[in-house]
Amino acid sequence: MVAAGAHRAGPLKQQNKAHKGGKHHGTAQRRAGGRVAVKALPHRRRRDLSRVDRRHQALQLRRKRKEEVLAEKRSLGSRDGPPHLVVAVPLHSRAAAHDALRLLQSQDSVIVHMDEGKAGSFAVLCPRLKQRWRFVTAQAGDLHAVMDLAKVADSLLFILDPVDGWDSTGEHCLSCLFAQGLPSYAVAVPGGTDLPPKKRIDAKKKLTKAMEKWFPEVKLFPLNTEQESSVLLRHLATQKQRHLAFRDRRAHLLAYAAEFVPSQESDQVGTLKVSGFVRGQTLNVNSLVHIVGHGDFQMSQVDAPPDPLSLNPRVVKGKKSQDMDEDSANGTDEMEEDVKILMKADTSKQESLQSEVVPDPMEGEQTWPTEEELQEAEASQKENKRVVKVPKGTSKYQAAWIVDDGEEGSEEGDDDDDDDDFGDDMMEEEGESSEEEEELAEEECETMTMSECMRDDQYDEKMEEDEQMLEKYKQERMDEMFPDEVDTPRDVPARVRFQKYRGLKSFRTSPWDPKENLPRDYARIYQFQDFSRTRKHLFRQIEKEETEGASVGWYVTLHVCNVPVSVMESFKEGKPLVLFSLLPHEQKMSVLNFLVRRHPSNSDPVKAKEELIFHCGFRRFRASPLFSQHTSADKHKLERFLRLDTALVVTVYAPITFPPASVLVFKQRNNGMQDLIATGSLLSVDPDRIIIKRLVLSGHPFKIYTKSAVVRYMFFNREDVMWFKPVELRTKWGRRGHIKEPLGTHGHMKCHFDGQLKSQDTVLLNLYKRVYPKWTYDPYVPEPVSWVRSESALPGGL
Repeated sequence: MVAAGAHRAGPLKQQNKAHKGGKHHGTAQRRAGGRVAVKALPHRRRRDLSRVDRRHQALQLRRKRKEEVLAEKRSLGSRDGPPHLVVAVPLHSRAAAHDALRLLQSQDSVIVHMDEGKAGSFAVLCPRLKQRWRFVTAQAGDLHAVMDLAKVADSLLFILDPVDGWDSTGEHCLSCLFAQGLPSYAVAVPGGTDLPPKKRIDAKKKLTKAMEKWFPEVKLFPLNTEQESSVLLRHLATQKQRHLAFRDRRAHLLAYAAEFVPSQESDQVGTLKVSGFVRGQTLNVNSLVHIVGHGDFQMSQVDAPPDPLSLNPRVVKGKKSQDMDEDSANGTDEMEEDVKILMKADTSKQESLQSEVVPDPMEGEQTWPTEEELQEAEASQKENKRVVKVPKGTSKYQAAWIVDDGEEGSEEGDDDDDDDDFGDDMMEEEGESSEEEEELAEEECETMTMSECMRDDQYDEKMEEDEQMLEKYKQERMDEMFPDEVDTPRDVPARVRFQKYRGLKSFRTSPWDPKENLPRDYARIYQFQDFSRTRKHLFRQIEKEETEGASVGWYVTLHVCNVPVSVMESFKEGKPLVLFSLLPHEQKMSVLNFLVRRHPSNSDPVKAKEELIFHCGFRRFRASPLFSQHTSADKHKLERFLRLDTALVVTVYAPITFPPASVLVFKQRNNGMQDLIATGSLLSVDPDRIIIKRLVLSGHPFKIYTKSAVVRYMFFNREDVMWFKPVELRTKWGRRGHIKEPLGTHGHMKCHFDGQLKSQDTVLLNLYKRVYPKWTYDPYVPEPVSWVRSESALPGGL
C-alpha cells in the first residue's frame, strides 16, 4: 500500500550511471567493495601490493642490481677473475700507440710482464690496488685481427692523432667495430706537446667537436705524463662494462701461449695446446670449441697450469725469482709437476663434429608392388590406351616413348636450378649446329682478345672490370624501372620456358606448402620443431643450471684435437688466437636468415647469389646468399639486388647460431680488398621461410573495347595462350582481368577487364616460383690485402 499523497517517480526520472570502480587500478580495499575473501590467492596477493610494499620491492631490485654491477667490476682484473683485457686500436697512421703504452709501463707501483715474440703485448700487475691488466695492440691494417680481438676484449682503447684525429682507415675500422658490437671503450690522445699552446687548445676543441659523430659524451684522455696514464688506468678499471650477448653466453678465451704437438700419422695435423684465461661462462671439456677463422674442433683434456700473471706468485725453492718471472711470461715452460689435469673428455657425453645429415639414397624409393597394385595398374593402362602411329618393326617399349604431335613435351624440365640466375632469362637451344657455332664464336673471340692484350694487359683487365660493372649498373637500373619484368622468348614456348612457375590468386593469402618440392640440399641440413623454444630452453639452462668445468677466471690449457698446423703458424706470425665454446647444435648446418641494411659507404650494385663474406657473431665464412623482402607474411618476395633504401633478409646455408648475433657482410674485390656493404643481425634459423621469385610477362593492348581488349606481344603462339588462360591479369594502372580466348595463331588474345583500358596502359601476368640458396658455404676466408680505403671512396679524418 502506498500512502495517499506520496510522490511517485515519473518515467522521465534521471538515472545516473553506476560508478565502475573495477575498471581502473585502485587499492585492493576499494576494488573489493568491503567484501573479504575467504582465502586470498597467492598470485592476487602478489599483484595487489600496497604502496609501501611496492616501494620496498623496487628498492630491493635496485639494490640487487647495484650489487651485481659492483661484483662484476670487482671480479674483473682481480685475483679470482681474469685479467682486464685492453685492446689498443690506433685510428690514424701517425697515432703514437707505442709511446702511449710505454707510459702505462713506466709507473712505479706496477709490475710489467712482457709477452715474448709479441710486439705491443704486455701485462700490468698492481698489487697495491689488487688489479691486473693485459694490453694487446691490434696490428694496423689487419681487419680480421682487430675484429677478433674486439670479440673478446673487456675494453677498447682508441688512440687518436692530436691534429687529425682519425683517417679513412680509422673510420672504416670504427664502422666495422660499431656494427659488430662495442665493449667498454676509452679514447686517448698521446702527443701534441710540440704544438704551440694556442694551436694545442684549438686542435683539442676541433677534435672534441669531431668526436661527437662517433663518441658522444665521451671524455678525451691526454697521454703525455705518468699521472695522465694513471688516470686513464683508473678509468678503465672503474667504468661500466658493456655486454655483448653472443660472447656472454659462451665460454671464450684469448690465447696467452700455444704449443703444437704433431700426430703420429701426419705432421700437418696434431694437438694444439692453448693456454689462456676462461671468460664468459664455465668451459666444459665435452663441448666443441670454435677457433675463429679456422673451424670447429673437439677437446680431449683441460689442464690447470700455474697462473703466469698471479698477483701473489708462489716461490719455488731452489729457483730464483728472475727465472720465475721469465717462465711465467713465457707460458710454455711450466714444470710438469705443477700442471694439474682438471678433466678429460668423456666419449659418451662429447659433442659430435657431424655438421650435415647423411641422406639415405634409398629414401623415397618405391617398394615392391603388391598383386592388388599390379592389377590396378593393368586396369588403368587398359582404360588409358592411346593410338600412336609408329614405324614398322617398332616394339611396344619403343612405342611407349613416341610422343604425338599434339602432345606436349616433358613438363618437368631441368632439375638444375641454374635457371634462377637473374641475367639468364632466355634458354639456349641444345644441338650440334649451335655447339659448333658457339665453338667458332669462342675461337674468334679468343683471337681478337689476344690481339688486344698484346698492347697492354693491365689496361684490358681494367676495361673488362668496367664493362662488368657497367652491365650490373644497367641491370640494377632496369630492375628498378621495370621490376621483375622479362621478355617472353620467341624461340622457346613460354609454357616450356616457365614450366616451373605458377600463378597465384593473391600473393599474400594464397597457400604455399613449405615442404613441397624441396631440393636435395635440404636433406643435408638440420631443422628444429620449434627453434625459439629450443633457444629459450638453452639460455635458461645457462642462467640457472651450473655447468661442470673450468670456471671463469681460471688459467687453463686446452688440448684441441686434429688441428691443422696452419693455426699454429698464424699464431707465430702474431695473429690473435681466439676460441669460443659452442652451444649444443651450433656445429650443424641449417638455413640462416640475416636482417641487414645497406651500409652508406658503399653504393656498388650487389647482385643476389654473388659470393660474399659474412662475419656472424664469432664466425666468418663465405657464401652465396639470396635477398628477400622483410615482411610479416608467410611468403617473401625475392629481391635481385641489395637495395640501398630498405632493410632486406639475407638467406644462406651456414652452421646454426643462436641469436642475438651481429652480422657484417663484406665483398672482396679482385685485388684482395674487402668492402663493407651491409650490417645487421641474425633474424632466425628457419628452413621453412618461403622465398618466392616473381616473373612478370607484359603485353600491350592492340584493340580496346568497353570492358575487353585484344592484347599482343605477351605470347607468340596459340598454345601458350591456352596454357596460361587460368592466370589472372592486371595492368599498371590498376585494372584486373582474365584471358577469354586466343585469336589467331600468333599469340593475340582477347581479354576481359573490370573497366575500360587506356591506350598507354600495359597488361601484366605474374608468375611465381620458390627459390633456394646455393650450397657454397666455405669456412675459410682469405685475409684481406688491405682495408685502407681510398679517399674518394670513404672520406675520413676531420
